[in-house]
Amino acid sequence: MKKTIIKLFLLGSVLTISVANAQSKENPLTKEQIEAKKKAAAEEKAKLPKPYHPEANAEMDIQNAVKLAKKEHKNVLIQAGGNWCIWCLRFNNYVQQTPELKKLVDENYVYYHLNWSPENKNEKIFTSYGNPGEKFGYPVFIILDENGKQIHTQDSSVLEEGSGYSPEKVKEFFNSWKVKKS
Repeated sequence: MKKTIIKLFLLGSVLTISVANAQSKENPLTKEQIEAKKKAAAEEKAKLPKPYHPEANAEMDIQNAVKLAKKEHKNVLIQAGGNWCIWCLRFNNYVQQTPELKKLVDENYVYYHLNWSPENKNEKIFTSYGNPGEKFGYPVFIILDENGKQIHTQDSSVLEEGSGYSPEKVKEFFNSWKVKKS
């Protein structure tokens, strides 16, 4: 996990430098503008709901989600990430605040937020799913069938558009992995 954190830090640094270099060629940001952007991001993060619970027994919660999914003939949608991750919070909020997407999730999935944070990395569970956060970053989505079998892992970056998520791409993702009803 230390390697993952280092990789994420280095990737973030490279992206920051790349964005800064591209920005500086066109319209350089001042220190004040950079600080204002950081402050705006922190304020946004503070306002968003916090769906991740580091203190939760994730293994038991997922077992219960699978039982419920089997009973209701749904798949389990695991959104892995943490309350520290603005894109994780944005995605959760986006789904909850978009009636069409919320309905799609509620009707077809048992939705669970699997925490990854310094307080609780849930290493055993993440290892059992192939450590997708190491490959894709966060949030990352894991789809389980009603028997608890992992059937898909989704990189969230392909669902992004601009500074948010694409409604079409998210809807397509949800529709692609719901239980096909006969």
